[in-house]
Amino acid sequence: MSGGAEEFFIGSIDQGTTSTRFIIYDRHAKPVASHQVEFTQLYPEPGWVEHDPMEILDSVMVCMRVCMGKATAVGHNVDAGLRAIGLTNQRETTVVWSRSTGRPLYNAIVWMDARTSAICHRLISQLSGGRDHFVPSCGLPISTYFSALKLLWLIENVDAVEVAVRSGDAMFGTIDTWIIWNLTGGCGAVDRNEKPVLGLHVTDCSNASRTMLMNLQTREWDAAILETLGIPLNILPKIISNSETVGVIANGWPLAGIPIAGCLGDQHAAMLGQLCRKGQAKSTYGTGAFILLNTGEEIVKSSHGLLTTIAYKLGPDAPTNYALEGSIAIAGAAVQWLRDGLGIIQTAAEIEEMAKLVETSGGVYFVPAFNGLFAPWWRDDARGVCVGITRFTNKGHIARAVLESMCFQVNDVLSSMHKDAGDGGEVKTEGEFLLRVDGGATVNNLLMQIQADLLGSPVVRPADIETTALGAAYAAGLAIGVWTEEQIFTSGHEEKTTIFHPKLTEEERKKRTESWHKAVSRTFDLADL
Repeated sequence: MSGGAEEFFIGSIDQGTTSTRFIIYDRHAKPVASHQVEFTQLYPEPGWVEHDPMEILDSVMVCMRVCMGKATAVGHNVDAGLRAIGLTNQRETTVVWSRSTGRPLYNAIVWMDARTSAICHRLISQLSGGRDHFVPSCGLPISTYFSALKLLWLIENVDAVEVAVRSGDAMFGTIDTWIIWNLTGGCGAVDRNEKPVLGLHVTDCSNASRTMLMNLQTREWDAAILETLGIPLNILPKIISNSETVGVIANGWPLAGIPIAGCLGDQHAAMLGQLCRKGQAKSTYGTGAFILLNTGEEIVKSSHGLLTTIAYKLGPDAPTNYALEGSIAIAGAAVQWLRDGLGIIQTAAEIEEMAKLVETSGGVYFVPAFNGLFAPWWRDDARGVCVGITRFTNKGHIARAVLESMCFQVNDVLSSMHKDAGDGGEVKTEGEFLLRVDGGATVNNLLMQIQADLLGSPVVRPADIETTALGAAYAAGLAIGVWTEEQIFTSGHEEKTTIFHPKLTEEERKKRTESWHKAVSRTFDLADL
């Protein structure tokens, strides 16, 4: 892919759950430099997960600065050639900050945090539609997962937030909003005439679709939901498309003056990075695992525990693509737990070799319901279990069971997706459904083979597995006109892919799936132990 003969670069901020990275792409959308920084995970109470919003900003600044230096060091004239940046981010994670001071009023409450379960149960019992009361408008059930519940918790439990909301000083945002507001100057910005102005308070439609506050059809904040929940409109950001020039980076940041031209939630960016059009699905394996099926311009309601969400909208006047999504809270995070919590492995990469020490998991099933289960179960009372342990069990069996847990969870979501979409809703290649995969965990060949085996369909891995950052770069390049939509979608990954074909018999696949579901049933109603 090329935008002409002249060399240019597009930058991409990828702000994830455990780390931040900045990647610079050339005109062929090939990465030329990157830098990644991990940041602190805060666990103040069981089931609670927080981030320091200021540390996230610091990680973004470090990644931008160091990455620019790396690109320059290998001979790329990025100072002159960088045209725009895109942004992609962990979704649902909620920040409330002061309009006047620019400081967060509390730590960011992370998407997997389960502290809002009492609020969820209260709403489910009070509202006529129960858990699905808001689904017709926003596509989402009432769950600890979504931003609206985290915002309610902050208003009800943090005095500084309640006071700021009442006085009009509060600003709400997901991580994209927090970063863009600060990148464009925060509360210390000045215009061309040196007059003070505030940073831009915006979010994109994909991130907004994860708050439980946006109407999927109008792509505006839903007045009825806001009234029901008692959330004032004036603290919410403006909703924009995924591909348009938002503003420019303020002085004091690396790349000052460069436009911010693309913004998508991480899973939507990965869908664009994987070039998923209508009927095509992708699974991203990161801290969690997220499976999205592009349903085109049709809003498809799920009757099998999935979410209806936006896929992407590539410009203010572009059509909106929607998606069915299955969200899995714990995937790669279970490997981190083996490393950091139990010390069974020293690095995440070691799990593949350890799991290869055994042919099977030896009847061991591990269900990582650390903070409950998301799709398709939606059980916030679930907690993790490891079942089938005998004296025969060794750490190789545990390691393999952890890998299999990711694949079984993805399987459950895809099974629901097949039922919701129907035969006409999925594109097949030579009669087979293909699952496109990406994310850090997909470097694990054993994991990918297990996924193909348990799915019974081929798994397709691109050469560049960091498709989340790539999707944000595509959106930014498209907005400023250096690439066209046709160039992006015809660039293709086919010649560089690795395909994993299933080797398991249908009988064995069915037997193991039934055993997995038995293990899942053992996780229910354990939150009060």
